Amino acid sequence: MKKNTCLCILAAFACSALTGCRENNPSASADAAAEAPAQADLLVWGAEEDEALLNQIFESFQQKYRDEADISITFSPQSESSCMDALMNDLENGADVFAFADDQLNTLVAAGALTPVEPADTVKASSLPEAVHAACVGDTLYAYPLTADNGYFLYYNKHYFTETDITSLERMLEIAAAQEKKVTMDWSSGWYVYSFFGNTGLEVGLNDDGITNFCTWNGTEGPIRGTDVAQSMLNLAESPGFLNTTDENFLKGVRDGTVIAGVSGIWNALAVEEAWGADYGAARLPSYTCAGQQIQMASYSGYKLIGVNAYSESHEWASLLAEWITSEANQKLRFELRGQGPANKNAAASREVQNSPAIAALLSQSEFSKVQRLGGNYWDPVSAFAGNMAAGNPDGRNLQEQLDKMVEDITAP
Repeated sequence: MKKNTCLCILAAFACSALTGCRENNPSASADAAAEAPAQADLLVWGAEEDEALLNQIFESFQQKYRDEADISITFSPQSESSCMDALMNDLENGADVFAFADDQLNTLVAAGALTPVEPADTVKASSLPEAVHAACVGDTLYAYPLTADNGYFLYYNKHYFTETDITSLERMLEIAAAQEKKVTMDWSSGWYVYSFFGNTGLEVGLNDDGITNFCTWNGTEGPIRGTDVAQSMLNLAESPGFLNTTDENFLKGVRDGTVIAGVSGIWNALAVEEAWGADYGAARLPSYTCAGQQIQMASYSGYKLIGVNAYSESHEWASLLAEWITSEANQKLRFELRGQGPANKNAAASREVQNSPAIAALLSQSEFSKVQRLGGNYWDPVSAFAGNMAAGNPDGRNLQEQLDKMVEDITAP
């Protein structure tokens, strides 16, 4: 017993001596620190509906880097559409990694919330060109492309329409009226109203100041004038087969059988397919008659991006997580679990994605779409103008005067 006690005392003394040596030996201390795993605490913002998907992605990320760092990831629901506002309220304490809509990019960059992505060439090469464009200011990449499906196209019920019918909006309205059904579109939103002006040579967009707009929708020269577009909208609204309604009511009509076609986005694909079954169809937008011509309807395309907060205390790990969330494998997983269209080239080209009618419709429409870049003064004037067109211009107001007023308000400082 005494011998064992002695040995214990000697062992304790040896440990104490070694500890003392380490404390007085900077090199030994540095080696020990280098061997210890890094620590990273990351806060991630994303859509509430994505929580289960993201948790799965977080687990695989932590597993991949388990030998390199002790990574703690906290998820907090935050809508992509309002991410910028939430971040601007307290940028330095905001999420390390966050999902946001591409039209917020310029403001986030101007506010210093984002720094250039590195290595940019790798991300650019693996992503769809338009998605890369949406994630850039100038030629500089500031975010990681996540989805390429925030656009709109035509849903239609194959029981009522042939593939030839759906190429003409007027023909579709004629069929709907004969069946006492409706074809819908939301003219309360300038996002959809752009469809009528986009391929006419009349333009709208963001000035170089990143705040104000330019707009020629009231143009009086050229093959198509602003009044031509306005008159076409009045003609369409006059049809008993047309219904100006919200996206929510479009889906309600699909389910109760009153709506047989409508303009909407991929977020409704599963619900529409469930309602129409084998008759479910999706295609690019039709053409409409304007100034005696057939004009292919245009669209805005939108992208979801992943950003890394410039003020993140774990910026390097946050960047790795953003890259992981937007990887080819995880964009495929996102499509499988959430039905969202990938921004990654290889994921978008996969058989599963290509076989989706909604994704195929988006890809077909992409030839006639553009990235939305607009200042805040765009929305209300367009909504007011289009709402009056949808109502049939009941007061008989002069169309040119209405267009002039809309453009004046859109381009106001």
